[in-house]
Amino acid sequence: MKYAFFPGCVLESAAKEDYLATVAVAKKLGIELEELDGWTCCGASHVQDIAPEITLATNARNIALAEEKGLNLLTVCNTCTLMLREAKNELDANEKEKNEVNKKLAQIGKQYRGTTDITHFLWVLIRDYGLDKLKAKVVKPLTGLRVAEYYGCHILRPQTEMGFEDYQMPTSLAELISAIGATPIDFSRKLDCCGFHAVYPAHDSVMQMTGSINKDAATEGADCVVTPCPLCQMQLDMFQKEAKEVVGGGKDMPILHMSQLVGLALGISPEEMGMPKRHLTDTAAVTKFVG
Repeated sequence: MKYAFFPGCVLESAAKEDYLATVAVAKKLGIELEELDGWTCCGASHVQDIAPEITLATNARNIALAEEKGLNLLTVCNTCTLMLREAKNELDANEKEKNEVNKKLAQIGKQYRGTTDITHFLWVLIRDYGLDKLKAKVVKPLTGLRVAEYYGCHILRPQTEMGFEDYQMPTSLAELISAIGATPIDFSRKLDCCGFHAVYPAHDSVMQMTGSINKDAATEGADCVVTPCPLCQMQLDMFQKEAKEVVGGGKDMPILHMSQLVGLALGISPEEMGMPKRHLTDTAAVTKFVG
């Protein structure tokens, strides 16, 4: 099982711990990740609003890099997944646009063909690898750990672009959490937006959103929040202290990347996945469940 790996900007820097966890989990499961040489930012929240044609060509190039390897393209970022799938869907449905993009790519010796699928690590674990196989690999079941499943926006919506599951009643995270021995909390805010892309233009509103997600997770009995999106993880962790003041307190809530939670159950150490040093909110309340 092999994929072309598109880490995206945030895994290269601010969420390096998610990169470490993803690579470690994939290795443990025998999933081969071949990082794309020369990948570039998907342009989310910035470039597409100013120069959509450049964003389209850029992501066509990213996909073309995977096509050259003959591999499907895997990401771990919800927003990168959305941007790449939007580009693929648009190009596959519009021959004229595809030809225009290929004229640009020809200048650098590339061509978009439409032969590669765009997938997310969550989808791979469930659909390609399989939860039964994953469960068989668990060496430290996270028994007793109550996990608030938090999807965020872009891995579910718009459903025409993503299409993995029902965007109003998703089950993938709950199924994954159960497979590794933890208890999923059917979190009331699991479909809410974390506000990452609006934190600067709408700071006060976003702090209310972020604070409410963390506070309600605690109120509903969760020991931690897990998300398949590094942007959501950053938002809920990085701004947690400030957001708590806006919503009137609440306990500290560890915010984990999906790969980290899976990694703990597979016996990967918290240190190997950057948990003790790279999280702003202490993760000890989670790691105590694995000894």
